[in-house]
Amino acid sequence: MRQLSQLCLSLLLVSALSGCQSVNYYQQAAGGQLSLWWNSQPIDELLQDLETPEALRRKLELVQRLRVFARDELALPVGDTFSDFVSLDQPYVVYNLMVAPEFSLTPRQWCYPFVGCQSYRGYFHLEDARAARERYMADGDDTFLGGVTAYSTLGWFDDPVHSGFTQLPDDRMAALMFHELAHKQLYVADDTRFNESFATAVELEGLKRWLQATGQPEQYARTRARLRRRGETLALIEQSAQQLGALYAQQDTLDIAELRRRKQALLDDLKTRYRELEATWGEPGPMAGVIEQVNNAVLGLFRQYNGDVPAFRQLLADTGGDFQAFYEQVERLSEAPADVRRQRLDALGQAFDEDL
Repeated sequence: MRQLSQLCLSLLLVSALSGCQSVNYYQQAAGGQLSLWWNSQPIDELLQDLETPEALRRKLELVQRLRVFARDELALPVGDTFSDFVSLDQPYVVYNLMVAPEFSLTPRQWCYPFVGCQSYRGYFHLEDARAARERYMADGDDTFLGGVTAYSTLGWFDDPVHSGFTQLPDDRMAALMFHELAHKQLYVADDTRFNESFATAVELEGLKRWLQATGQPEQYARTRARLRRRGETLALIEQSAQQLGALYAQQDTLDIAELRRRKQALLDDLKTRYRELEATWGEPGPMAGVIEQVNNAVLGLFRQYNGDVPAFRQLLADTGGDFQAFYEQVERLSEAPADVRRQRLDALGQAFDEDL
């Protein structure tokens, strides 16, 4: 009831401050969140219930162990987060829409009460997300719509575990839980790249320690292989982003038709180089299923989730792997002016070496 009261109050405040379209957006968001709560059950009760399927029981027992590990070994603020479970009637809990102008790599942002501005907009129902996407596409923007397995309410509410988690392999579920709990630990308004890269760095180190603690070092070797592929992909994308940025800087001197032609040529080149790189791995890479629709929005998404991960991993190494000290350093960094923060992250990223 406390969470319900908070949500209703938040929605009333938003309604008073927003136009009709924004109110509709917040109403669907509030309705989706309420649906999760109404349909959730305490994990403790499910584990005591003899009717709970054995496969789900095993996953929920793992959730409980991961919560303890995150609290004790990663110094994350677990509280009552992930203490309930809800079965979804769709493959993803939410669908995120990313939008970027036709000739810019800077994603559009939406600003919200309490959490600041973000470079994506989440919808609980796919039809709502598609309708919003059509509006931006009609204006000529680049868009990307992707399903999201989990999201964090940043400590405002106690987020449940849902079937999107429990359908994942054990290591992916652990990583996802650590990632979302990291958002609860620290969140910077108006800096999606900072928030997502920080959470991904916590996820990666948390997964490494979990696999070591549970005697699964071979599994982390596969995780490191995925990390290398992600790094190689990011390098490829950054190269294309530099070329596209230089092109977009010529908007005042080139006509639109030529801009579009050159943009498409650069994107086609990126597709070709990525396919050649992926062929050397012998398995799908981090852009599998997405590379064919690559555009400014897709590039913005990948860069925001991965761009500063090496920087945060280096900062964690600089603190001797002490998570509490790491969080204190990250908080200090988050309080710095944006330009200073950017310079510091760039320097940390350049210093990072996976093999050291």
